Amino acid sequence: MKLLIGLGLALATTTATLAQQSHSNKMTHPALDISEPGQSAFAAIAEITSLLQNDPTTDWSRVNIEPLRQHLIDMDLVTVRAYVSTEQTEEGAVFTITGDERTLQAIRAMVPAHVPFLEKETGWKVQVTEIEHAVLLQVDGTATKIQALGFIGLMTIGAHHQEHHLAMAKGNGIH
Repeated sequence: MKLLIGLGLALATTTATLAQQSHSNKMTHPALDISEPGQSAFAAIAEITSLLQNDPTTDWSRVNIEPLRQHLIDMDLVTVRAYVSTEQTEEGAVFTITGDERTLQAIRAMVPAHVPFLEKETGWKVQVTEIEHAVLLQVDGTATKIQALGFIGLMTIGAHHQEHHLAMAKGNGIH
């Protein structure tokens, strides 16, 4: 049994070493049909960076990627760390969104900023109220659809994110 465990560890170590050497020794990679460069925030930044590099009119004295990175951190916190309770209403829903101190900071930055996009795209009545340890988002309109989408589904409505990210990286359009 010890022999099998030892062989397994040796094989795993050798495979990891070969993979690392293979990655670091090859500076060029063959063309692959892979489009996602890993973690989604990294992918979004890579996409924006590529656009900026390929745009001869880019004013590099104004470009700052760090605000975009911070915004993507906020998006991640709101998506995966926020706690949301939902009260269904006849006309839609009221969402109470909260989290730890850093997540609440992200919620306060993201949710009110998204209201105009949600209203414009849907025609629904949207109201945000900040309270001590949470943000309330009330959405009235097509109740069944609002309730089905839930908080995070509603946050995705309105195809403004990519344009917003590019503007942010160029030094414009920060919440």
